[in-house]
Amino acid sequence: MTLELNRLDGTLAKAVESARALSVDDMAFLLSLSEPEDLARLYAAAREVKLKCCGKGVSVRGLVEAGNICAKDCFYCGIRKSNGATARYSLSADEIVSAAKAAKSLGYASLVVQSGEIESEAHTQFIEEVLRRIAPLDLGVTLSLGEQTEPVYRRWREAGAERYLLRIETSNPKLYAALHPVECSWERRVECLRALRRTGYQVGTGVMCALPGQTAEDLAHDIWFYGEMDVDMIGMGPYIPHPDTPLAATAPALSKAERLQLGLKMIAVTRLYLHDVNIAAATALQALADDGREQGVMAGANVIMPNVTETRYRRSYQLYEGKPCLDEQASLCRHCLEYRLKTIGEELLFGRRGDSPHFHRRTHT
Repeated sequence: MTLELNRLDGTLAKAVESARALSVDDMAFLLSLSEPEDLARLYAAAREVKLKCCGKGVSVRGLVEAGNICAKDCFYCGIRKSNGATARYSLSADEIVSAAKAAKSLGYASLVVQSGEIESEAHTQFIEEVLRRIAPLDLGVTLSLGEQTEPVYRRWREAGAERYLLRIETSNPKLYAALHPVECSWERRVECLRALRRTGYQVGTGVMCALPGQTAEDLAHDIWFYGEMDVDMIGMGPYIPHPDTPLAATAPALSKAERLQLGLKMIAVTRLYLHDVNIAAATALQALADDGREQGVMAGANVIMPNVTETRYRRSYQLYEGKPCLDEQASLCRHCLEYRLKTIGEELLFGRRGDSPHFHRRTHT
């Protein structure tokens, strides 16, 4: 016990002192912690780094779920193209702009536009139109629209998008292949991340944890992958099975508490390894515990993304089972979040875009 405690103290001390000081073995060790006292030390160390590198407060992005039509058939996703139980929708440009205006009125200085993956010239032009119409609102815009060609990414960047989130889901190519149809390429996913970097975005990626067949070593390599790709933002969360997907049948029999704990550990260890990246407290955490997002902030996250999509569409955009806040109006969500964060000594940073400190450092040094 003393040896393990000494190892924990030493590992946390070097992680707090310097970014990228942890080895893959160190990260796997931290991700394997399970005793409440050890976890408390882990989360406290990660929060110390968050405060040092990102400051007090939580950046906020209004989330617009622009449509659930998707050309991909990923085995874990509730909006996969083969799921006939989902009512499909696609917001008009007017509806997206209206949601952006609502976010602005609530004091949110950043917006995330997310949808299923579509590759077509018509879709590219549609997003360009939306971005140009949003531009006068002076919002920091993140897109999460999947794999595209580099020229498309460049067009959207020139139209006003500043950030792009493209989750790798796992850095293990074999595990990736088990999660996706054969036509989905891990190599293309990685090349898209490189293309985003070349076209000047703040680049985000992330993974799911608690996947079938996934190990602590896999997750440690995921965090190492974030560093290798030198990304600016991380959006990740626990895998929560959706009943209308093939992967649900093989999902690990984990409790909500176990999935939540693994998600929190991933936030904490990522913060300890990378220090100055933006890390989101994903909505999936709240699906596992009412205060899941607050726990994420206390474990090192510094971004929250409240939903500003009209409530009538939200039930049709369920990537996983048990998505929270399906009927909560955006204004109520804002006040609820503000109160919740005050209870843990944090605050929403209204009126601030909350760009990644890492992006600023890598582009200004």
